Amino acid sequence: MPVSESVSFPGVNNTTLAGTIDVPDGGARAWAVFCHGFTLGKNSAAASRISKALARHGIGVLRYDAAGLGGSTGAWEDGTFTTKVADISSAVAFLHGQGREVSLLIGHSLGGAAVLVAAGDVPGLRAVVTIAAPFRPSHVQHLFEAEVQTIRDEGSAEVDLGGGSLKIREELLKDLAAYDLTDSIRELNLPLLIMHSPTDNTVGIDNASEIFSTARHPRSFISLEGSNHLMVDRAQTRRAADMIAAWADVYLPGSAPDGTVKSA
Repeated sequence: MPVSESVSFPGVNNTTLAGTIDVPDGGARAWAVFCHGFTLGKNSAAASRISKALARHGIGVLRYDAAGLGGSTGAWEDGTFTTKVADISSAVAFLHGQGREVSLLIGHSLGGAAVLVAAGDVPGLRAVVTIAAPFRPSHVQHLFEAEVQTIRDEGSAEVDLGGGSLKIREELLKDLAAYDLTDSIRELNLPLLIMHSPTDNTVGIDNASEIFSTARHPRSFISLEGSNHLMVDRAQTRRAADMIAAWADVYLPGSAPDGTVKSA
């Protein structure tokens, strides 16, 4: 059975990020980093269940809390999309420091947009997966649309995002608006798997269409029928992990779970 290791590593702005590494039984044939959504954390359904399921396929995964969430230090309101991207590089560097070369990036929701930007700076990366990702990072503003003008007028506002109240600062709005993912997607030069539910009411399926049409081959799309945005259904996360593992198999180095050795 896979095991989970609790770890911590330096993030940006002098933060310490709390992470979990899901380690396959008998060693990993490849390593991945999973970037969670806007306020979700490493123990969200999508992050934890997909990572654990991938470990059963021989893919080790590091998932971690953004600053100010879960066990990570720092203030969440100080974070931006830029820091979210930078912390992916921090996670990759941490695994590399352990001799675990990252071959795969996976991002859920806003984390999916972040991995599309971060991928270009990850040495040795083989493939990228997005799950329910927005084409425009600023899309997350619809979660607190009623408070946007207050944030602009007063510099910040407390916002109820469903899991409790969090402060949103104007710096976050400006940073989200500054990002255009078009070039990052078009110049990815890596295999890309886009996963999205056609009934996602938080980030609509049109976002997947825009990402797919912008990307170059090899690009793939898998429809997550019956899933909601947060991927709370266990059967759906297991199915998603199985499809990620099958799709990524041709691109990842190392030994397959049946013991056969793949060429790097």
